[in-house]
Amino acid sequence: MLRRRFLRHLTAPGCTRGPVGGFPPTAGRGERTQPGLGELDKMKTSTPTQNLMSPLRIGDIELDVPVVLAPMAGITNTAFRRLCREYGAGLYVSEMITSRALVERTPESMRLITHHESEKTRSIQLYGVDPKTVSEAVTMLVAEDRADHIDLNFGCPVPKVTRKGGGAALPWKITLFREIVEAAVKAAGDIPLTVKMRKGIDSDHLTYLEAGRVAEGAGVAAIALHARTAADYYSGQADWSAIATLKNAITSVPVLGNGDIWSAADALRMVEETGCDGVVVGRGCLGRPWLFGDLAAAFRGDVLKAEPTLGQVADAFRRHAELLTEFFDSEERACRDVRKHVAWYFKGYPVGGDLRASLASVVSLEQLDELLATMDPDQPYPGIGAEGQRGRAGSPKKTSLPERWLDSRDIAGAERSNLTEGEGDTSGG
Repeated sequence: MLRRRFLRHLTAPGCTRGPVGGFPPTAGRGERTQPGLGELDKMKTSTPTQNLMSPLRIGDIELDVPVVLAPMAGITNTAFRRLCREYGAGLYVSEMITSRALVERTPESMRLITHHESEKTRSIQLYGVDPKTVSEAVTMLVAEDRADHIDLNFGCPVPKVTRKGGGAALPWKITLFREIVEAAVKAAGDIPLTVKMRKGIDSDHLTYLEAGRVAEGAGVAAIALHARTAADYYSGQADWSAIATLKNAITSVPVLGNGDIWSAADALRMVEETGCDGVVVGRGCLGRPWLFGDLAAAFRGDVLKAEPTLGQVADAFRRHAELLTEFFDSEERACRDVRKHVAWYFKGYPVGGDLRASLASVVSLEQLDELLATMDPDQPYPGIGAEGQRGRAGSPKKTSLPERWLDSRDIAGAERSNLTEGEGDTSGG
């Protein structure tokens, strides 16, 4: 019964069917084969649930699984998005791209907005501090048919962004926030435009309720809230009660929740506790692209928890490197990039320090294959050791802001002109 239900999930609308069992085939190494039907029950455990949800509509985009991949700088490139899609369903958003760099058509920004032909819903996140530049970037994406969904970033807590008035710092200047969102919505036309934000700068300077109402009034298609302040960075526990508060305040568009979703059970609990219309998943999927399979199954009525063997994890890691090679058009660069994923993929598994160090310095796919072949593919899922928080949480810190930024909610002419320098990088995060 479990097997039949799972295969129905894989062929449901909005869910790209991957290899049997939810794990991709071995990518050219030959030592291990993809799981067969008889292995499915060994990889998954099932618990019935009643937490079924209606499809999520973001403008004219309908998602039968209300799950969004959060933009993460240096992570959510085409390669990672394709890998996640092989396991589950949802909306997969690009890395954060600076509006100014896009308008100037820098080579890196143009590469970052390129989607693989398999990405049927092309989603791009923009960062900007100037209404005119953001509008021009959105206009370009629409006129050149480069996106089906555009998201605006007002949640990045990184100092190089906030010290220039961008990311999570910007909604404090509510007039500027309104101008940017209104200009972007107008430029987007029929393309759904959404915003992603944090609670505010710190506990004394919360902005999410007012910014949410402004965004709703401007005509955005959805609002996502990471339930932390910029000062929280990624520390502590996300304040899901803020998501519930925003959901109660916003009545005409979906509200999506973000923060501390490490498992499908967390996602269902967030929906139950906050009433949000969908979830945005960031760090929880690092080294675990199969989390999207768990999420898809959970929102369709079954909690199917992936419990991959070490061999299946190794195959996913190798597949990631292969896709990165295609994305960068450089095997050497792909190997450099995949190194940062080593600790995330093999968290909790019995992979020794020397082997981890070698994987973190790999220079070719051939070398990667040799290293992965030394692992015991039959090592079982290590349980709790492979679960929980991923990525660095850090600690609360004072947010870097432009001088006298908190003195007023409005923005003066000279202050406004100084902000444009914050759009100099290709990726803001």
